[in-house]
Amino acid sequence: MNDTPLIIAMPKGRIFHEAAELLRKAGYQLPPEFDESRKLIVDVSEENLQFILAKPMDVPTYVEHGVADLGIAGKDVMLEEERDVYELLDLKISPCYLAVAGLPDTKMNEVAPKIATKYPNVASSYFREQGEQVEIIKLNGSIELAPIVGLADRIVDIVSTGRTLKENGLVEYEHIVDVTSRLIVNPVSYRIKDAAIEQIVDRLNRVISEKVV
Repeated sequence: MNDTPLIIAMPKGRIFHEAAELLRKAGYQLPPEFDESRKLIVDVSEENLQFILAKPMDVPTYVEHGVADLGIAGKDVMLEEERDVYELLDLKISPCYLAVAGLPDTKMNEVAPKIATKYPNVASSYFREQGEQVEIIKLNGSIELAPIVGLADRIVDIVSTGRTLKENGLVEYEHIVDVTSRLIVNPVSYRIKDAAIEQIVDRLNRVISEKVV
């Protein structure tokens, strides 16, 4: 059982490179080509690790179903997907936040205002908490386009620097929640592979603590 590799689901895109660097700082010998690989499954046999490279929204699904023991996922994905996984560690990488944005100096329609987002669950919960009834329009990309072409009154999306909003003539109206990337685990794996998982948590925790200091 101890010889079975830990399988880690990693998100493609902006989080990947920061996560890989964090693992290297924690002492894991990842090959240089790891960062540039187009493979969907990458074995690092020297470290007894296997990586599954997936779309960010899919990482918690792989972990929940036990295809991966561990995963690295943004808090935005965790809030949206609500999967049956444990959150072990705030990796404090890829900081950003979810916000409500739209065209400047505009009010939302009083009757069923439309909100475009790729986070329908988060958006619905947020506006419900504000006591507002809204119609959610799910989009998968270029969310900023929705208010510009009149598809929606507001958008709910990730904001990092605010540059994309500004370049598209949008302004931020409300800050919903701060987001960083988290280390998550399958509940069964956490029992079966507890020693190996605790080791990776400890090693990552030391690196994160040093960064904070």
